[in-house]
Amino acid sequence: MIPTIAASKSYSDKDNLIVLSNSDDKFKWLDAYLGADFELKLMRDAIEAETSHLAFLQKGRIVIVQFVKTSDDANTEQEYARREGFEILETVRRYNVKELTITDKTDSNLAISYAEGMALGNYQFLKYYKDAEKKKHPLKKIKVAGTTPKEITRLKVIIDATAKARDLVNEPLSYLTAVKLSEEIKKMGKESGFKVEVFDKKKIVALKMGGLLAVNKGSFDPPTFSILEWKPAKAKNKRPVVLVGKGVVYDTGGLSLKPTAHSMDFMKSDMGGAAAVICAMYAVAKAKLPIHVIALVPSTDNRPGNNAYVPGDVITMYEGSTVEVLNTDAEGRLLLADGLHFAKKYKPELVLDFATLTGAAARVVGGQGVAYMGNADEKIKEKFEASGNAVHERLMEFPLWEEYNEMLKSDIADIKNIGGAVAGATTAGLFLKHFTDYPWLHFDIAGPAFLHTPDSYRGKNGTGVGVRLLFDFLSNY
Repeated sequence: MIPTIAASKSYSDKDNLIVLSNSDDKFKWLDAYLGADFELKLMRDAIEAETSHLAFLQKGRIVIVQFVKTSDDANTEQEYARREGFEILETVRRYNVKELTITDKTDSNLAISYAEGMALGNYQFLKYYKDAEKKKHPLKKIKVAGTTPKEITRLKVIIDATAKARDLVNEPLSYLTAVKLSEEIKKMGKESGFKVEVFDKKKIVALKMGGLLAVNKGSFDPPTFSILEWKPAKAKNKRPVVLVGKGVVYDTGGLSLKPTAHSMDFMKSDMGGAAAVICAMYAVAKAKLPIHVIALVPSTDNRPGNNAYVPGDVITMYEGSTVEVLNTDAEGRLLLADGLHFAKKYKPELVLDFATLTGAAARVVGGQGVAYMGNADEKIKEKFEASGNAVHERLMEFPLWEEYNEMLKSDIADIKNIGGAVAGATTAGLFLKHFTDYPWLHFDIAGPAFLHTPDSYRGKNGTGVGVRLLFDFLSNY
């Protein structure tokens, strides 16, 4: 569960307390809470021994002094605080703490980041456990002293949106079909205020969205194409920013079947790009950002049944180009291409697509970063990289050199859907670029979207990567 976050002007001697400190010259303020010389000595000894924290049990409460790591780089210091917030959860759970207050006695304003790490680290996906109530973590409320309501509102939005994205990624296909995903989008739209329109299969056929329809041919469940829009009265941008998210709710690989172990077994996560843009829209609308944003989510599962498309097929895309399909497991780019072409109708000033697109990107950056590429202005790229560093969803730019286009040339169609054995992430990006005519960036989140081992506050399984990155970028757009 995600604990409630609240602002607190101060704290009392009855509150469970976490005090953030990074130097012993601040210890005078602790007299009212610890008050014993031996406790102060313990802290000085702990600092000398590089102990991370000390916990003092007092009558009816616990006081934890957290010695936060410092850095000359502000972003690094904030990330240290998030990770320390996660690490303290073990102590918090050991003492069954349900509510606590964080106060910051450092010079670096680390309390918000520390609370963010605690809250995201406390996330659980317990929907399918019989004994879910017993498994719930005890922490239910975090108060942050000395913060403004604006800071807390922003933090709550970020945490809630990231948790919703994790929930979507963690849901199995037995629940989250393409139709169900569109229903979840509608719920979030009602809750936050963005508008939603959903195209059903009949409409998608009428529009001739050949990429989305080809991928859907092997499925018993119909596809959907969801349009989300947040357009405040005083939007700062004259033309919208458009987000496009890959919504493959399950990917078997189609007739180019994936192996089950360490591959198909976690392909419920192949809609991580859709989760990122949907929940970023939720955050933008909840925070009432003064920016016009539209999100497009083409969605289906990819199966080898029914009348599935096959390697060697030629399909006609929504944009009109023909595509020779040489691998049905390179399916995400097909439905994304239809979404990118649809985006042209809005005359966007910037388009951003998010997708768990290639193993090639994951092999380069692993779970610690996001591969990106595109033709947007260098200033836009710099702002995105700054946002990536700020939220620790760091970006690595891949090239889109013209020479790679040779790898996508087909003998019988306008373009083929895969390149070759090398530069797979780049050729996937170039395939998408074929369907754009506007400033555009592509984000391949295949590495960090779903983790197989726990990583601090990101946890295990769905991470919600992309939500915090997009929200930070759009907040500063």
